[in-house]
Amino acid sequence: MRLDRHTLAAAFAVVTVSAFARPARAQGATRVAIVDSLQTPESVKYDAGRDIYWISNINGTPSAKDGNGFISKVRPDGSIVALRFIEGGKNGVTLNAPKGLALKGDTLWVTDIDAVRAFNANTGAPVASVDLSALGAVFLNDPAFGPDGALYVTDTGIHIDEKGQSTHPGPDRIFRIAPDRKVTVAAEGAALEAPNGITWDTAHGRFVEAGFGGPDVFSWKPGEKAPTAIAKGPGGFDGVEIVKGRLLISSWADSTVSAYETGTEVKIITGVPSPADFGYDARRNRVLIPNMTANRMEIWQLP
Repeated sequence: MRLDRHTLAAAFAVVTVSAFARPARAQGATRVAIVDSLQTPESVKYDAGRDIYWISNINGTPSAKDGNGFISKVRPDGSIVALRFIEGGKNGVTLNAPKGLALKGDTLWVTDIDAVRAFNANTGAPVASVDLSALGAVFLNDPAFGPDGALYVTDTGIHIDEKGQSTHPGPDRIFRIAPDRKVTVAAEGAALEAPNGITWDTAHGRFVEAGFGGPDVFSWKPGEKAPTAIAKGPGGFDGVEIVKGRLLISSWADSTVSAYETGTEVKIITGVPSPADFGYDARRNRVLIPNMTANRMEIWQLP
């Protein structure tokens, strides 16, 4: 999906009946559970140490500073431990439209429009907030830790108003938040194609990044001025994960989670509209897909 031709509003608004009518199976993957009662879920992160799933809930318009975002805590069987374990406006928490999640030790990091916030994963208490507004952050999306201990964060460069209309003022960026919380721009430019999902690829010593605004999947290393295209697909990309050496990426354009290690799309899971920033449960070999427009999270068992 290219941002200069389509609006995110259309993507958020349309959930087809035919998509839900398809069998819950693709390439040997099987849907085994659904978590309902969510509110515009954007990201899922598996916490291996606690053996639970964290789910960020925008709960409204993705660009609105409305203070009502929250993070859910869910068991692997799909039962909810706490729907609003961390909630904007409660216990000193500020959360507007939480999106991507990253976990390091006992600290859960989450992007929130133009800030990145951190919480104690045991108590839910806020422990840090890094404001990127002075650097012009527009739509902070997915965070991923690099081998240098810094947190790298994509900025998709879009804005969605209260009517759901989307614009792309840019710039497209990847920010670096150093361990001492100093923020710098690590990469910038239209070549990033409205960067969305990002993950560190240990085997190849690189980040893999995919954007919402173009068909390319990129390799990028800190210090490089521009990314390098390594695969092509339908675009409308969101979540990116390395799963047992396979590069998996979700796409709103064709409602899939697909593999790209061959350089082209190989569909693994199909028929999931608005598949946002999915997670991976390595203990059970399961893909955890937030279905943003349907207010639910789907758990898929891989073969």
